Amino acid sequence: MNILLLGYGKMGQLIGQLSESRGHKLIGKINIDNRQELDQLDASQIDVAIEFSQPEAAVENLKWAIAHGIPVISGTTGWLAQKPEIEELTRSKNGAFFYASNYSIGVNIFFKVNEFLAKLMNETSGYKSSVEEIHHTAKLDAPSGTAITLAEGIIKNISNLDSWELSEGTNGNDHSLPITSKRIDPAPGTHIIRYSSEIDDIEITHTAHNRQGFALGAILVAEWIKGRKGVLSMDDFLSF
Repeated sequence: MNILLLGYGKMGQLIGQLSESRGHKLIGKINIDNRQELDQLDASQIDVAIEFSQPEAAVENLKWAIAHGIPVISGTTGWLAQKPEIEELTRSKNGAFFYASNYSIGVNIFFKVNEFLAKLMNETSGYKSSVEEIHHTAKLDAPSGTAITLAEGIIKNISNLDSWELSEGTNGNDHSLPITSKRIDPAPGTHIIRYSSEIDDIEITHTAHNRQGFALGAILVAEWIKGRKGVLSMDDFLSF
């Protein structure tokens, strides 16, 4: 499989290394310094694009891939206000666009556990919910995309919550779910869901030990997406 990497930071480099170890070929490694090389590539030779760049570059990267008929997989966070535009472009071009805030199989299982717990807690009074996420200091966006996905899973299942807010302390609004973001090296990613009451606390935690699970998940999706069309997600890939 011929892969174009859109974004070649730490994650892009790891995806590239693992891709080649699985027998794939890297057609291009595009970052902010050589983006002009996109116009020199033969799009017909690219089977899939994997996009892990920066929020300010993501939308144009995705538009380029979709316009050239290349299935594209994105893991960049911090640009999702424009996601509906990318989804509409994908449908109009009969393309394939796959987005996930986190490609780790373990994290996606955690998403489901989170929603199940939220459904149980919705039937229980006296608990306040919160989300805490910890990442390395190079991560620019806060809260993390994974934390937002977790928050959305809680809000969908707890009837008195209607939004989330970035918070440094306890929830001051009974209808808003607080997310606390911490940047501590070298943490690759920890997410904690907490339900607190005067009697006890209930917590579930996912802790990543390195980036390899994220990178491998993206490659597995890239191998899977061939021949598929539409706006796709980890639910499609994992068939939850």
